[in-house]
Amino acid sequence: MSALVLRAGRVSARLDRRALVAMAVLAVVGLGLALLGLCHGARMATPSQVLLALVGRGDSVVVIRDWRLPRVAAGLVFGAALGVAGALFQNLTRNPLGSPDVIGLDAGAYTGALIAITVLSAAPTQLAVSSVIGGLATAAVIYALSLRSGLSSMRLIVIGIAVNATLTAVNTWIVLRAELEVAMAATGWSAGSLNGVDWAEVRLPFAIIAVLLVVLAARAPAVQQAALGDSLAVTSGVDLGRLRLLMMLVGVAATATVTAVAGPIVFIALAAPQIGRRLAGAPGVPLLPAALTGAVLLLAADIAAQMLLAPISLPVGVVTTAIGGCYLIWLLAREVGRP
Repeated sequence: MSALVLRAGRVSARLDRRALVAMAVLAVVGLGLALLGLCHGARMATPSQVLLALVGRGDSVVVIRDWRLPRVAAGLVFGAALGVAGALFQNLTRNPLGSPDVIGLDAGAYTGALIAITVLSAAPTQLAVSSVIGGLATAAVIYALSLRSGLSSMRLIVIGIAVNATLTAVNTWIVLRAELEVAMAATGWSAGSLNGVDWAEVRLPFAIIAVLLVVLAARAPAVQQAALGDSLAVTSGVDLGRLRLLMMLVGVAATATVTAVAGPIVFIALAAPQIGRRLAGAPGVPLLPAALTGAVLLLAADIAAQMLLAPISLPVGVVTTAIGGCYLIWLLAREVGRP
């Protein structure tokens, strides 16, 4: 058998063996990277020291649990959130280019965060709310402009790229008009970074992402039905209008929540769903492989950013941009070459 069928009363789920193996491998790789991230620092720790520190023993408890663990956890959780957001938008558009960073949602969330930084006091709650509002407003504008003459996924992506370019110019103008210290902080933050992340900064974002994933998990079967085609989804009783609205809201909220803390980390949402789909051998863009792939990609990129120019720690966005740019060129060439 190539699939396992799990039944609990009237509820059943079909799990493909290849997808299960792929997710298990991704989970193991993620745990290995997490251990490496906890070991790596100005003073290297051994795996045994890390395990002792995690249970509150040894001399490295503060360094590992209070300094390194929040960064590792942020890499995993934020990567998973971006992977899910990318999968949702790629399912919505049925196009591998339809990710939040390509169609401008990252830039819109960053605009909202910049307004909070330059106008408001930039408290964590204000940053999160402003980022979500910026992302939702951008999504609404792109969706409204794409509805003319009927909704087209390619039109939505092209309009999203144009809106992204416009918002990038607006963000640059805001930074140039800001005070020097604010502008320097905003410019460094715009690269996307997990440097200096602590538990106080990630508790609220982790809670928001957990709620979003729980809401999405309840509708995951409908999302997979919709990914296989509108006709199949409608015949199986899926309300496509409400489902698409939910997918857009969850995708925007997840992207904006990550942006509020770490800045716009680009290309994870673009690459993770497609890599996860190929590893799982799935016909659509599955959510769980996308989440696990996103977590692995972001954490691996962050560890690489710490090691490349050690002891200087690069923003993780520099690494994701360099890798993601190559992936985007390959994807564009592949899509353009299709008949």
